[in-house]
Amino acid sequence: MRALSIAATGMNAQEQNLEVIANNVANINTTGFKRSRAEFTDLIYQTERLAGVSSRGRDATVPEGAQIGLGVRTAAVRSLQIQGALTNTGNTLDLAINGRGWFQVTTPNGDTVYTRDGAFNTNAQGQLVTSDGYLLTPTVTVPSTATSVTVSQSGMVTATIAGQQNPQQLGQLTIANFINEAGLQALGGNLFQQTVASGQATAGVPGDTAFGVIQQGYLEASNVDPVSEITNLISAQRAYEMNSKVIQAADQMSGTISNLRS
Repeated sequence: MRALSIAATGMNAQEQNLEVIANNVANINTTGFKRSRAEFTDLIYQTERLAGVSSRGRDATVPEGAQIGLGVRTAAVRSLQIQGALTNTGNTLDLAINGRGWFQVTTPNGDTVYTRDGAFNTNAQGQLVTSDGYLLTPTVTVPSTATSVTVSQSGMVTATIAGQQNPQQLGQLTIANFINEAGLQALGGNLFQQTVASGQATAGVPGDTAFGVIQQGYLEASNVDPVSEITNLISAQRAYEMNSKVIQAADQMSGTISNLRS
């Protein structure tokens, strides 16, 4: 009975949907996290009767056929690149991007990865690094004699140095854009990697056309909406239960047929 396998695909799809929702809820307080959404498509169809073919009458055609679908599958898990709320932290080295763009980070093996998590700090050499110690690119080094650091909305980094009247320029931050941000590969640790689907990174100065601006002293919060996730959770649970009911009904019908044969 095809209903058993069809309903099973529905249960499997809702299990994957639940996993996506669970990951969203788990990262509700993760800096710069972008919620995901499971997307589904129907499977192939079996044709029981073709539409538009001739019927018994020579000039008559069948107006509509009979096709039975074989279930559902997960087509994609889409990352929704929607701006999260900016939270004031008061920390000088906390940076948030208001608008499009990604911070560029260099890993220890020399690869460039991307993040929206702007919770930076300085290492032993005074270089700006992520919480995992990865270097921010372009590299900015804060002198040990600096009494304060200022980052403008355009990414210009300056520092007030003890004994100097005028601020010293430390560097210019750039951010990267992608034509398809949803195509980036998540690596964990709030890091993403460029892929063929995302397209090549385009670096630019914050505030330029199509690039967001830097907000010093802020962090971008997760864009997960708890109310929406609870609604999606209930919907997934109900859909899973309905598919299980179909399996139970199909099993009972099969049992009825088996009893008739015996």
